[in-house]
Amino acid sequence: MWPHTVLQRDFTQRENGKQGFVMDRFDIKTGHNVAVIWDNSTTAESQTRLVQDIRAVTGELGYVAMENIERLRMSAHRESTFDLVFSGLAPGSATVHSSEIFAEIARILKPGGRFYFREPVCVSGDFNKLKTGSQLSTTLKLAGFTEITEIHTDPPTAEELSSIKQSVGYQGNNLIKKELMAKKPNFEVGSSAQLKLSFLKKAKAAMEKPQLDANTRKAWTLSAMDMNDDDVDLIDSDELLDEADLKKPDPASLRTMDCGDGKKKKRACKNCTCGLAEELGGKGSKDVKMLQVKSSCGSCYLGDAFRCASCPYMGMPAFKPGEKILLADQTLTDA
Repeated sequence: MWPHTVLQRDFTQRENGKQGFVMDRFDIKTGHNVAVIWDNSTTAESQTRLVQDIRAVTGELGYVAMENIERLRMSAHRESTFDLVFSGLAPGSATVHSSEIFAEIARILKPGGRFYFREPVCVSGDFNKLKTGSQLSTTLKLAGFTEITEIHTDPPTAEELSSIKQSVGYQGNNLIKKELMAKKPNFEVGSSAQLKLSFLKKAKAAMEKPQLDANTRKAWTLSAMDMNDDDVDLIDSDELLDEADLKKPDPASLRTMDCGDGKKKKRACKNCTCGLAEELGGKGSKDVKMLQVKSSCGSCYLGDAFRCASCPYMGMPAFKPGEKILLADQTLTDA
């Protein structure tokens, strides 16, 4: 069994005139801001001694705050306030930390700040109010802590065991007390930083155009000064045309070519597209019929009262069937 806790030995050394144990163990320095968390499992005298020893090291430039674990989340401390946080280190402490308390401690610690604490651990894992050693490390990691270091693992004293059983209602004997140090990362939660990625430089270099040799670039470059150089041969575009290209075409050669083999009478093909049908005017071809424009309703000649809404004769007076009517250009629109 553990007759005296480490802090009890430290308190004894302090009373015997050996100062500086807090600074040696926890690397407290002048000007540090420190938070001490306590609960009802410890006495006021032990907590007072701990705070006095810390203040003796931090000095007037430092700041030491005492917070009850039940009211820590209501204390409204700003983010990144403390360099160190202590919890459950006073003799006889039976403090059990929840995941919410771990997260709050991580919030109020400065980047790179350290958290020292002691907590009873159930070895068998058969009591849900106490964590096992692995569960304790996992909870710290989920709260945002890194570099979790185990400092001491010892069985609780009779006083501590009685306090634990009274606080959490545990009736077994498979308990140990772990003292750990957890460190907050050197950055604040939610902070951002620009990453320097090497492959971006390679991709940018691959996209850049290759550099040509100076002599090669000069050989393939034509500047304004080169236009007056006698060594540069310029070709006149008119010299590319021969005499046949310059002759004016005969109008007879522009007429439509004969369809068929030329032995039969010239006739236009069905669905003629060469213009022969228009040239013959519908004569000499039984397949070509002149389009007869007919009214879709048959009432266009009767007047506006009988005409369709889209009738091109709308607004014109009535006329006789078959009479030739000339439409103005403004009435002819595309459908």
